[in-house]
Amino acid sequence: MVALPSSQQLRYLITLADLKHFGRAAIACSVTQSTLSAGILALERQLDTPLLDRKVGKRVVFTPLGEEIVRRSRTALEALEALHQVAQAAREPMTGPMRLGVIPTIGPFILPRLVSLIRETFPRIRLSLTEDMTERLMEKLTTGRLDVLLLAMPCDCEGLETIPVWRDPFILVLPAGHPLASWPEVPLEKLVDEQMVLLEDGHCLRDQTVDICRQGNGWTGSEPDINHTASSLHTLVQMTAQGLGVGLLPQLAVDSGILAGCNVVTRPVTGGPMWRTIGLGWRQKSPRSAEFRALATVLGQLAPSGDALLPQTDA
Repeated sequence: MVALPSSQQLRYLITLADLKHFGRAAIACSVTQSTLSAGILALERQLDTPLLDRKVGKRVVFTPLGEEIVRRSRTALEALEALHQVAQAAREPMTGPMRLGVIPTIGPFILPRLVSLIRETFPRIRLSLTEDMTERLMEKLTTGRLDVLLLAMPCDCEGLETIPVWRDPFILVLPAGHPLASWPEVPLEKLVDEQMVLLEDGHCLRDQTVDICRQGNGWTGSEPDINHTASSLHTLVQMTAQGLGVGLLPQLAVDSGILAGCNVVTRPVTGGPMWRTIGLGWRQKSPRSAEFRALATVLGQLAPSGDALLPQTDA
């Protein structure tokens, strides 16, 4: 009988391919570096082929066949994990571990309520949370390190099944003495000549802000001329308060009290669809799809009044 690779060996291989570093891969797998290296070597002996190019020094470089083995290992490990998930979901729905990823422009403003709601509604779920940018969360989801994502749409969600949960309107934030602060509502085209403070590259909210302002028919090309970028919405608010520009904030952040103590004002913007959609995403054909849909329905309770996109339920 052919000796087949173990799920642990496949996990070592996939993690090494993702992180391109033996030490970090070992930490991610909760083993020593020597254990991970031995597992990879044993896998190469079983397959009777080199998976890594060891002539390139300390860099982790896979052979062409190694890249193909990694790709097939992802599929195989996902299928193995699905066996357990199918059995567990059929036996006891909404129980056991659920690894949820959330983006930084949602997480700080919703996690306390989200955690309490899940604990109350699904007490047998063991929730674990990871906050990161969309691209990295997607990678962790596709490699099996996360189960479901809470993200802002539209997004590049290839390979995911997604469901919208609620709309999160955008609000214009201005320095208190700004000329537009005297307007009860600000037309979108008025932002064309304004210096905008944006989040740094990698945040989907940055791209959404640029897309919205393009609707004012004043921004052309890849994006406007930006002098000030922020690593978080809290920093964006502080930059705005110092008169460095104006910004767009999601209502979720405003409702959480992010503006407290800052010398800024907010105004609604008219002239275009001024919102993002908050939704859940998971791997296509996941055996837990029904559970994630039930979770999405419950999370609709966190939506601002009238902005839920799904019928709400108490269980």
